[in-house]
Amino acid sequence: MLRLGRREFDAHEPVIMAIVNRTPDSFYDQGATFQDEPALARVEQAVAEGAAIVDIGGVKAGPGEEVDAEEEARRTVGFVAEVRRRFPDVIISVDTWRHEVGEAVCEVGADLLNDAWGGVDPKLAEIAARYKVGMVCTHAGGAEPRTRPHRATYDDVMADILDVTVEYAERAVALGVPRESVLIDPGHDFGKNTRHSLEATRRLPEMVETGWPVLVSLSNKDFVGETLDKPVKERVIGTLATTAVSAWLGAQVYRVHEVAETRQVLDMVASIAGHRPPAVARRGLA
Repeated sequence: MLRLGRREFDAHEPVIMAIVNRTPDSFYDQGATFQDEPALARVEQAVAEGAAIVDIGGVKAGPGEEVDAEEEARRTVGFVAEVRRRFPDVIISVDTWRHEVGEAVCEVGADLLNDAWGGVDPKLAEIAARYKVGMVCTHAGGAEPRTRPHRATYDDVMADILDVTVEYAERAVALGVPRESVLIDPGHDFGKNTRHSLEATRRLPEMVETGWPVLVSLSNKDFVGETLDKPVKERVIGTLATTAVSAWLGAQVYRVHEVAETRQVLDMVASIAGHRPPAVARRGLA
């Protein structure tokens, strides 16, 4: 059982986490939700299309202008408070690696801290434990925040992913984070080349076998683009194909830009797997 905010999800229930970037330079939407009203409209649309979680981030993942903790908090804290007020049942996640920002957003209603940089600030898990919120424990290959991988090497990339994420998850629980609210993430693209991310995808069952719910952040990433030789705006089909494979292999939570399309993919895979009945079943019955 996965428990986040006011929601509970059984082991075979796929969960969508919609991306809401509070940055002027995000790689995908180039600042489309930097201002409050477009960002709130994005939340409303995502929830209507089937997202249970909204993931709010105030710093672009890749290199760019410096954003200190104060500026990151300015971009996220008030917005989290407003989302909490307008959407009391939505699960609010905040994409941050900084404990100062984590504490500020938990004070105003965040339910989940999404640490995409693999614990570079060990105090972040302490904040999650103090506020009894969820935690995403990601593998980033030891990379510093906002850096691109350079000649990343692993003897066994999945072995490294498992060592890092499981240790992080167990530490979070030992600190007091609720076990049922901890997820692990292989960290596609983070500290990895394209071949590493492809291997991590096909070996997802090894993560699932740990018993921790698995989150994948696949949406329009570089490994999809390089695999198909497509620019950012032409990676949706590749992303959805990777989503379907990941769902079949047992991942549970999907961090995405295209919510409606992802919902259809996940519902179809769940029905093929026998975990969801067809929405309509009239064929051959009349």
